[in-house]
Amino acid sequence: MNLSDELVARVNAARDDDAAVAILRDLVSIPSVTGDEEAAARWAADQLRGVVSAVEVDVFAPNRANTWATWGTDTESASGGLLFLGHLDTVHVRGWTEHWAGTERESPYGAPIIDGAVWGRGVADCKGGIAVLIAALRQLHRSGLAPVKPVTALFVADEESGEEGSGTSEGIKRAIAVADRMPIRADLAIYGEPTTMQVYTSHMGFFITDIVLTGKSAYFGRPELGVDALRAADEVLRALWAHDEDLRTRAADPLIGTPSLLVTGVTGGGSVAVPGECRLSIIRKLTPDEDLSAARDELEAVIRGAISDPRVTVSTSYPASRDHELGGTPHVTDPEFEPVRMLQQIVKRHLPDRGDIDAGPYWSEGPFLRRDLGIPTVYLAPGDISHCHTFDEHMNVDEYLAAVSVYLQFIVDYCGVRDLGHPSGTAPHHTSANPGREG
Repeated sequence: MNLSDELVARVNAARDDDAAVAILRDLVSIPSVTGDEEAAARWAADQLRGVVSAVEVDVFAPNRANTWATWGTDTESASGGLLFLGHLDTVHVRGWTEHWAGTERESPYGAPIIDGAVWGRGVADCKGGIAVLIAALRQLHRSGLAPVKPVTALFVADEESGEEGSGTSEGIKRAIAVADRMPIRADLAIYGEPTTMQVYTSHMGFFITDIVLTGKSAYFGRPELGVDALRAADEVLRALWAHDEDLRTRAADPLIGTPSLLVTGVTGGGSVAVPGECRLSIIRKLTPDEDLSAARDELEAVIRGAISDPRVTVSTSYPASRDHELGGTPHVTDPEFEPVRMLQQIVKRHLPDRGDIDAGPYWSEGPFLRRDLGIPTVYLAPGDISHCHTFDEHMNVDEYLAAVSVYLQFIVDYCGVRDLGHPSGTAPHHTSANPGREG
């Protein structure tokens, strides 16, 4: 849709860069490490009240909540539209203050602007994407316009891993479970994970495996009485690394690359005795052609085949269940799907060197939306994943402001707009084209 010059002028006149940056900094200032998201959820709801048609904070456990909001001409019956998501939780801040002691960055929640970037925990992963949407909706409201097709915002808890007893996507599972009273309808979902404003249409699958090797401890002077679990661990480690080498020779996905395996932790021994137990942790990357259950079976065969001493027992567990009992499935949305192509064109209009189709070097929650709600999902937001979860997490202000313009234009072009001041309650300025659904 091409807006009239008058409407373009109204939207542009409502732009407020200072207010948009303040939204980002305010959100970063609210601690929301996984397990403690309620305050951030309530803040997000407050930003949208008086702007959108309906807002609700859904507290589903102590200190844990999602925010749901929708805006459109007839949000009770309208179909299509857009869904924007982001996760409210961040990884921990342990060590941040010590690392930046005596500098402007000392507080992980201070959100200082340094050399054109906002610094702080979660600023890119993924409070930036949430703030972009809030800023875009507020600008649209200031312009006196509203979307015709519905725009839904869903900000969820519990996406990040790392905190004990959390990080299993309880937030989005809850949102899907209560979708009868907080409806989620859209032709396309945009998840605000950092992509440096490239359009990620796919991402890897994964599972985490904890391995426990059990032998028998014995006094170091009589090692023949023990069963050395650490020696077994050496055999397993060698086999795992060989398995990784084999995986990397297999067929590569054009965007995601080859499957792989990484050993992430080893603990064992520690006393003056034959080690009776050793624990290993691994993470397995899967491509879209792979099945999690089959990959699990292959891994367990590698582990058991490596142990030469039959007295060593082995157990495996899979602690990171997401949309699959073992972990998270790979995700693919057709890059030729018309709304995706429209989005890509809009990104390139504002950022000519961005908007390319790519894959996320991470797993996120798009598979839930496709499996449970039938909504194709892409990832698009400012920020660079390479410095997320580190002491260098920051967000370039210019990229962030460009993202606000991208989100806003996509909402206007895809959903159409009506004039809030039009006497009849509707306006002639709206899209009539229906790009359809992904085949």
